[in-house]
Amino acid sequence: MKYNNNFEIISLFAGCGGLDLGFEQAGFNVIWANEYNKKIWATYEENHKQTELDKRSIVDIESEEIPKATGIIGGPPCQSWSLAGSMGGIDDNRGKLFYEYIRILRDKQPEFFLAENVPGIISKRHIKEFNKIISMLEETGYNVTYKKLDSSDYGVPQSRKRVFIIGYRKDLNLKFDFNNVKKREIVTLKEAIGDLPKPLPAKEKNYTNGDDLEINGHEYFIGNFSSRFMSRNRRRGWDEVAYTIEASGRHAKIHPSAGEMTKVEKDKWIFDESKPYRRLSIRESARIQTFPDDFKFIYERLNDGYKMIGNAVPVKLSKVLAEVISNDLDSIKNLTNKKVSSF
Repeated sequence: MKYNNNFEIISLFAGCGGLDLGFEQAGFNVIWANEYNKKIWATYEENHKQTELDKRSIVDIESEEIPKATGIIGGPPCQSWSLAGSMGGIDDNRGKLFYEYIRILRDKQPEFFLAENVPGIISKRHIKEFNKIISMLEETGYNVTYKKLDSSDYGVPQSRKRVFIIGYRKDLNLKFDFNNVKKREIVTLKEAIGDLPKPLPAKEKNYTNGDDLEINGHEYFIGNFSSRFMSRNRRRGWDEVAYTIEASGRHAKIHPSAGEMTKVEKDKWIFDESKPYRRLSIRESARIQTFPDDFKFIYERLNDGYKMIGNAVPVKLSKVLAEVISNDLDSIKNLTNKKVSSF
């Protein structure tokens, strides 16, 4: 891995490292990361060998134990803000972890930060809490902007809307401009996963096939579909982008080779039984999240693999944002160097 901009960053709530990988591809060096979920550790360490991984809960880590860096990235757990989840917001202990993010930001004062979360965080129910968070970030010393982005606009073969909050330290006299995040061409499911061979079904109780897999993660979750799953169309065709990749094997979307689903009544759809259907494999889900094929997922039960991928930030979208941040910071460095050379 080569780094070309000399910007060192730390990653909070790192997960398996999709956000981290995008920044690395844009030239940043992730020197320290924190992830508390032990089922993710092996995957993160396998794919981010250059990064020190702290495995404690963020609440137990003092700010002075974290190295100084140019930036802080990461998305506090989103379930408490999700329209499909508990919607507990700040009242949920997971929601309160946003305050831990702000604590570290306040104490470390990096040049920039980036936080990502689900659209529910700016829903009518949570907008007052969200605005309070934005005010706290600004009071911590940052010019803050945020926007809801759809990953499919940036070369990710998936309809996935997420809120990104980006701040630059006020003394830099910078403000992130989302207009500089240029849209990319749409990438279809055929382009993303059409070349993959047929995957294996999971073993009994959805354990991995392990060494029997020719392609890491190319196996799919088996078992019944819930009534919630069958309440909507869960299939997108080859010439479309995927629905949002979820952090669940049971709710993984249907592969585009299946026949179209048919609505038979309110909140009830059925499959075309004349054609075979299955869930997307873990590797197919990873491709749709724009992880490269050499990114290895380590798990015993398939649901843990799906969960890692579904909770990640799409790598390509992360890279697009990181490139704009890199250019902004480079402009400050160049301006400073010109001032120094003029003396």
